[in-house]
Amino acid sequence: MDRQAIIEFQNFSFQYYSQAEPTLHDINLRIYPGEKILIVGPSGSGKSTLGHCLNGLIPFAYKGEISGSLKINGLETKTQDIFHLSKMIGTVLQDSDGQFVGLTAGEDIAFALENDNVSHDEMHERVRKVAEMVDMQNLLTSSPFELSGGQKQRTSLAGVMIDNVDILLFDEPLANLDPATGKTAIEIIDDIYRQSQKTIVIIEHRLEDVLHRSIDRVVVINDGRIIADMNAHELVSSTILTENGIREPLYVTALKYASVKVTSDMLPGHITSLKTELSKEALNIWHNAIQADERQNTNSSILRMENVCFSYDGVRPILDDINFDIREGEMISIVGKNGAGKSTLSKLLCGFEKEDCGVIRYKGEDIKNKTIKERAEIIGVVMQNPNQMISKPMIYEEVALGLRLRNIPEDQIATRIEKVLKICGLAPFKSWPISALSYGQKKRVTIASILVLDPKILILDEPTAGQDFRHYTEIMEFLVEINKLGVTIILITHDMHLMLEYTPRAIVLAGGRKIADTAASVVLTDSQVIGEANLKETSLFNLAQMAGIEDGTHFVQAFIDYERRMKNR
Repeated sequence: MDRQAIIEFQNFSFQYYSQAEPTLHDINLRIYPGEKILIVGPSGSGKSTLGHCLNGLIPFAYKGEISGSLKINGLETKTQDIFHLSKMIGTVLQDSDGQFVGLTAGEDIAFALENDNVSHDEMHERVRKVAEMVDMQNLLTSSPFELSGGQKQRTSLAGVMIDNVDILLFDEPLANLDPATGKTAIEIIDDIYRQSQKTIVIIEHRLEDVLHRSIDRVVVINDGRIIADMNAHELVSSTILTENGIREPLYVTALKYASVKVTSDMLPGHITSLKTELSKEALNIWHNAIQADERQNTNSSILRMENVCFSYDGVRPILDDINFDIREGEMISIVGKNGAGKSTLSKLLCGFEKEDCGVIRYKGEDIKNKTIKERAEIIGVVMQNPNQMISKPMIYEEVALGLRLRNIPEDQIATRIEKVLKICGLAPFKSWPISALSYGQKKRVTIASILVLDPKILILDEPTAGQDFRHYTEIMEFLVEINKLGVTIILITHDMHLMLEYTPRAIVLAGGRKIADTAASVVLTDSQVIGEANLKETSLFNLAQMAGIEDGTHFVQAFIDYERRMKNR
C-alpha cells in the first residue's frame, strides 16, 4: 500500500498578482513523514516561493493565483488559515533577527506557548527541554543582541520546535553564518532530525555545506519547475548542477579535473562516503602534473596598518596591534568568525571610526586627517546589507548620487552609469525602482554606486552573501576585471570558496588580533588557524588525504592554480 505523503503538491502552479508569468509551474512533489529533503536552485528559481506555499505565507501574506493542489497532512492548504498551518509546519528564516520577538532568548522560545495560554509551569518545562535540544539552556536570559549568529539561529529553531510541529522548514539557514557556525547549524538540524523523527525541508543554495550530513533526497528547481528529484550521489554524478547554475561540491570538481568519471556507485554525494580507491592514482598523476603559478605582487604599498588598535567603549579591545601591508593591485580576503573585528577594520579605513593608536597609511601618507569625504575618493566601501546603503527610490538615481554630489556634468554621469550598470549586469533594469529588485540585485546596485566614483581601493563586506553560484561568479569575475584595471580589492568574507578561488592572500582575524597573513590554501589547511578563526577545512584537503597525497596544502593550491587557468583560457 502506498504510504501517505505528509506534503503533496499535485499539478500545483502559483502566480503572484504583480507578475506577468507564474513563478511555479506544474509542481508535482511528494514528501513523506520523517524524510529530510534539500531543495536547491539558483536565485529566482522559485525555491523560496515554494517555501512560502508550504508555510502559508502564500496565499495569506503574498497574494496570487493558485491552481492545482497542495496538501499538508492530507489537508488542502488553501482551505486552512495561517494559524492552523503554523501548528503543522514551523519555519526558521534566513534572517534570524527578523524572527525575534522576545527580550530574551527564553521569552522568544516561549512566545508560541504564551499565545496558546499554556500554564507557567508547563511553559518553563517545555522551554527547558527544547533549549537543551539546541544547546541554549545556559543562555535563556540573554538578550538577542548579545547572541552570535549561530546562537540566534538555535533560538529561532527552539521557538519553532516548542509547538511540536510535524514539519520543520529552513529557508537558507546558512546565509549569514561563518563557516564553522554553518557546519554546526547543519549538525544541529541533523541531531534534531534524528532525535525527533520530524520531517525536515531545507531550502539552500550552498549544496556542499548542507551535504555535510546525510539527506534523503535533493529536489532541484529552476524557472519554477522541478528539474530533478534524486539522492545526492546520483545528483553530483550528473550534469544537472552545472547546467542549472548550482555549484557542485569542490571535491567533485577536483575529481573531474583529474579525468575521473564520477559515478553514483562511488557514493560521491558526501565527502565522508566517497570511495576513492579507483581515483587515487588519477588524482596523484593530475596533482603532480600541475605547475605552480608564480604570482608575486611586487608593486609598491597602497594601504598599510601599523600597530593599529581600537575599542568602542575604551575597555574591550575590538582590534589589537594590527599590522599589514597591502600592495597596489592586490586582491585579498580578510576572514574570521562573526565579531572578530573585520567590519570594524573597514570602518577605520573609511574614517567612520578613529583608531585609538597606530597609523593607517595610503601610499605611505598618514590619512588620520583625511575626512570621510576625502577618503571616499580613494577607498570605496560596499556594505554587507544593501538596504543600509540605498537612499533613492530608482536605480539610476541611486548610482548617480555620488557623481551629482561631486558636480559631475549630467552627460558624463549618463555615460559612466551606462558603463557601470553593464559591468554589474544591471543594464536592463536602468529605469526600474529599487523596490522591485531581489536582495542580490540590490547588492549589485550598491557596488555600481561605489564603482562609478572610480575609487583606488574597493572594500566589499560579504560581496556574495545570498547569491547563487551564477550571480556569485558574475560578481567575482567582474571584480577580477576591476582588479585588472588596477583597483586594489579587499574582500571581507565568510565564504571560503571565494577566498580560495579569487584571493591568493588572506588575512585572518580572531579575537581582534591578526593570527595569519598567508596564502588562502595555507589558511584552509592549518588546523590551528581554522579552530581559532571559526573557519572550516576545505573538502579538497580531505580529498587529498583520502588519495594519500601527503602535502594537502600543495594539492589545494594546485587545484586553485588549475581552475584559474581553466577560467582564463
